Amino acid sequence: MRYFTLILSILFAFSCSSAPKNAHDAPLKVKPTLSKVEKSSLKNGTIQFPSKDSLPITADLYQKEGNKDFILLCHQAGFSRGEYINTAPKLLEMGYNCLATDQRAGRKANGIFNETFKAAVARKMNVRYTDAIQDIETAIEKAYELNHNHPIILVGSSYSAALVLYLGNTDKVKAVAAFSPGEYIRGLEIGQAAKALKKPVFVTCAKKEITAVEQLVSPMDKANLTFYKPTEKGIHGSRALWDSTDGHEGYWAAFTEWLSKLR
Repeated sequence: MRYFTLILSILFAFSCSSAPKNAHDAPLKVKPTLSKVEKSSLKNGTIQFPSKDSLPITADLYQKEGNKDFILLCHQAGFSRGEYINTAPKLLEMGYNCLATDQRAGRKANGIFNETFKAAVARKMNVRYTDAIQDIETAIEKAYELNHNHPIILVGSSYSAALVLYLGNTDKVKAVAAFSPGEYIRGLEIGQAAKALKKPVFVTCAKKEITAVEQLVSPMDKANLTFYKPTEKGIHGSRALWDSTDGHEGYWAAFTEWLSKLR
């Protein structure tokens, strides 16, 4: 056990050394409010597939016979695919197969370690937000393949909410949902990328983030945009859907209504 703890400490040290210096690329300082959920709640278990630079991406696949829609779930900074261990099963029962991925920019959520991050650190590879772009691009390809080459729904949280707006303009994505997006990444104009999206987009955030997110999405075509503005405090990222979040019922109602319109 001491040896395992030492190894984890070394991995985190490497991660910190490879992190960028500027505020835009540094991981958001979000303290996880994690619930205890057993891995047995997974329907299909864990899979791996290579990113564009051959780094193995770890993901949890949730599939149910008869489901015809597919959602790719991307986590926030400092987290893992475990961010969706409560959310994905609910979506599965609503008729949506899901793939929840580990991007290399992350660490741990709900007791589930980010295996893609761990593999990147072991190989001394950078784990910045921009380095995770190829992971999401590859995951889109994988989800599209798993969905029998039909377009998918792309969901992001925090920094990955920004990236799904940036990457969503592809024929392999039919709709995009962004939980707490922002101009978090130097060199990428997220607002301009979002403006170019010609497909349904769902956006939401914590109550205190509404003004900033309004500014980000203001250039978008309002005919394509659904912006849920919580009346309760809410929370940053897709944790808005967690049962522990103040106002989660409102987030779920708005999100599921938007999803239903895509069918």
